Amino acid sequence: MAAINLNVHRRAPLVRISNLTRSFAGHAVISGIDLEIEKGEFVALLGRSGSGKSTLLRAVAGLDVDAAGTGQIEIPERHSVLFQDSRLLPWASVIDNVSLGIYDADIHDRARAALTEVELPGKENVWPKTLSGGEQQRVALARSLVRSPDLLLADEPFSALDALTRIRMQRLLVRLCQRLRPAVLFVTHDVEEALRLADRVVIIAEGKIFYDEKISGAADSPVRFEAARDDILERLGVPKNVPAY
Repeated sequence: MAAINLNVHRRAPLVRISNLTRSFAGHAVISGIDLEIEKGEFVALLGRSGSGKSTLLRAVAGLDVDAAGTGQIEIPERHSVLFQDSRLLPWASVIDNVSLGIYDADIHDRARAALTEVELPGKENVWPKTLSGGEQQRVALARSLVRSPDLLLADEPFSALDALTRIRMQRLLVRLCQRLRPAVLFVTHDVEEALRLADRVVIIAEGKIFYDEKISGAADSPVRFEAARDDILERLGVPKNVPAY
């Protein structure tokens, strides 16, 4: 009998990180990281402050020029980064911020379409300082979308927003990712945000990955959501039923 090939339907990962290390001034921040992400997969990266989350994301984005390290990083050429702050140029209009660095003949048409997707039609010619924080972050999201990224890297992009705006941005991001299907690596401190957004949760501690699990559908069931939240919080060092004082 012929052997069955169990890998026939397995997709090649879009992102492949192998034995990645990074250190600053001789201090290791991440060590021996291995991580793969498939096309369309949304991965939330959790961990305590100083665990190495942002260092890992910056390494993947190629923004850690001041760090020493080894390892292999394979990512698609088309990728974009969302930061905690919008990083808009205050002297440029919204449409020029969205189309920054792209010189295609149809870029302004694409920028307008991206602004419509993030619910900012008609804001093309206003200045960033006239927008609210949530609107500025939507412009930053439009700037990422107009590049049609195969990989979206996000470093706590909603943490500075008020609660209602944050929920609105989360829903917007989910809707856009479902349609455009990029791979996503999303750094957050918020366990509930991770469960609402992600297909998979990765926890990093002391520069190493110690938890990596699929959580697809957890947000669809209150019971599953609570169980997953409690499990992840406990792995982060927050025991269940901590008494309030």
